[in-house]
Amino acid sequence: MYFPVYRPRRFRRTENLRRMVRETRLSVDNLVYPLFVMPGKGVKNPVQSMPGVFQFSVDRLLEEVSSVVELNIPGIILFGLPEKKDETGSEAFDDNAPVQQAVGQIKKMWPELSVMTDVCLCEYTSHGHCGILEGSEVQNDATLEVLAKVALSHARAGADVIAPSDMMDGRVAAIRDELDENGFDQTAIVAYSAKYCSGFYGPFRDAADSAPKFGDRRSYQMDPANSNEAVREVSLDIEEGADMVIVKPALAYLDIIRRVRQECDRPVAAYNVSGEYSMIKAAAANGWIDGDRVMMEVLTSMVRAGADLILTYFAKEAAALLQNRRAE
Repeated sequence: MYFPVYRPRRFRRTENLRRMVRETRLSVDNLVYPLFVMPGKGVKNPVQSMPGVFQFSVDRLLEEVSSVVELNIPGIILFGLPEKKDETGSEAFDDNAPVQQAVGQIKKMWPELSVMTDVCLCEYTSHGHCGILEGSEVQNDATLEVLAKVALSHARAGADVIAPSDMMDGRVAAIRDELDENGFDQTAIVAYSAKYCSGFYGPFRDAADSAPKFGDRRSYQMDPANSNEAVREVSLDIEEGADMVIVKPALAYLDIIRRVRQECDRPVAAYNVSGEYSMIKAAAANGWIDGDRVMMEVLTSMVRAGADLILTYFAKEAAALLQNRRAE
């Protein structure tokens, strides 16, 4: 069928015609909202490099979670900032740390909200790396023991989902074993399986105070040039027990999301990371782009690439727009 018999523009003429043939549909159900929780009371600190994002004490966090629930966003993911840091990140598995306190209170108030917790040590270690150091090198197997402790602490607090983001080899199996042995066989694991060593993480490191004090994370996060390696990492995590996998970042890695979607049978999440968020916010603030339109375009691109879930700082704004569209 060639022009003039077939004219693709026929179904582009009106909004209702476009709706009828729309192939990709972004929904509130696709969204997970990241939140930062820290010690103290009455704290709501703006993150300067991420407009609209804050560090919350637990009491103020509950106010924010209330607005998430009102928007019918199905899940959140929590990142913690400790009272103090040490070489081993010991506060990460303290049952009274901010994340654990927040999980308990959130699940008490909103038991149906899906609560994920990020499991990594970079926010908690004095050196800012994601594991236990020997000299200047992260020790993989020693780190697994600590990550398993952190995961168990989060599960005891009531987390529905554990999300290890450290990129240590074998951490999904170590966490799965620890959870199962302690009666948390129903707690899911969403693994950051293809987490690249990216330049897009800068604003997050401001929010989580997690920049490494020396060197970088190239020895454990993935090389941005690699695609086949991502598929291998995903396969390993699934074999070890991952219930869902994450590709991070998202915008520069849509091809990876597509490959992972095609080659694995688990749900796939995309992490729309801080740098991606802040670039859109900055360009919109300068009047260079329509921020809402670009936000929805990039989120739709992630679903189109194959993502079932999107972890995004835009979750509340996107959910509000989607609700308004339905109301219209």
